[in-house]
Amino acid sequence: MNVSELFHRLPLGTRPRLPGFDGATGWLNAEPLTPADLHGRVVLVDFWTFTCINWIRTLPYLRSWAATYGAHGVVVVGVHTPEFGLEHDVDSVRRAGRRFGIDHPVALDNDYAVWNAFANQYWPALYIADAEGRIRHEHFGEGGYERSEQVIRQLLAEAGAVGVPDHTPPVEPVGIEAPADWDDLRSPETYLGLAQAQGFASPGGGVFDQARVYAVPPHLDLNEWALNGNWTLGREEAVLNQANGRITLRFHARDVNLILAPQRDGSPVRFRVRLDGAPPDAATGADVDGDGTGVVREPRLYQLIRQSPPIGDRAFEIEFLDPGAAALCFTFG
Repeated sequence: MNVSELFHRLPLGTRPRLPGFDGATGWLNAEPLTPADLHGRVVLVDFWTFTCINWIRTLPYLRSWAATYGAHGVVVVGVHTPEFGLEHDVDSVRRAGRRFGIDHPVALDNDYAVWNAFANQYWPALYIADAEGRIRHEHFGEGGYERSEQVIRQLLAEAGAVGVPDHTPPVEPVGIEAPADWDDLRSPETYLGLAQAQGFASPGGGVFDQARVYAVPPHLDLNEWALNGNWTLGREEAVLNQANGRITLRFHARDVNLILAPQRDGSPVRFRVRLDGAPPDAATGADVDGDGTGVVREPRLYQLIRQSPPIGDRAFEIEFLDPGAAALCFTFG
């Protein structure tokens, strides 16, 4: 039995109530909200962090539900709980909100107080509360969109909403928001910081918080990665100390995404991408030009490769032409 089914079977009076947002460290797009402010509305609480590809791929559905049902009593409240240190920066969260077209209220949860109040453990996580403030549905991760919309419509009906549209317009995600090619996805999320790094194959392994020259071995197995050049490995990130350092990866997926940040003073970092040793051409991602070049200007998730079938094991390389780049985590689609 999943969590939503469990909630459905509980008597209404015993279902958990919306905890509220008292621990938020700030708000975007709204003054602070309380459960009392939201009484009478069907509330969708969306836990997110702006570099998370899984959350990014849920956004088209959240937008659709807000646009279709907002006038009938639905309100979306985002909770931005950072996974990485760079995601604590309010200006970066604000830029991400603008980039992704987020105009609903967002509670900033830098201290994890709201996260803990909900006993949440996932990005993304969706909690749906009825007009009386009772949580009636939960969904963690991508998918489950049809069931979530059914719950929204059911709770609107219970609240007495009238004139509710029969359905939302078809959702057709594009770009980085498009769903993963799950049938051909054989590479997992890959962290580059030593706290969670797996598959690191540079000879001698990683040394924490020390500048060191790393090399790429003659062969990489699937989902192994290596550094070339002078890097410092931290808890969350690999930081390039000298220009022309490289990250090499063996992967199997349609898309390659990488969380990147520019130099500490904000200076941009140029990069060049190669796929099996050649410019990616038609396989370039949204953040890469046809010749494989791009620029890191702000901390965020960069889409570097999007290829067409057939999908196979391939070698990916990114070379940074300037020092100071920070690389945190690969994700795939």
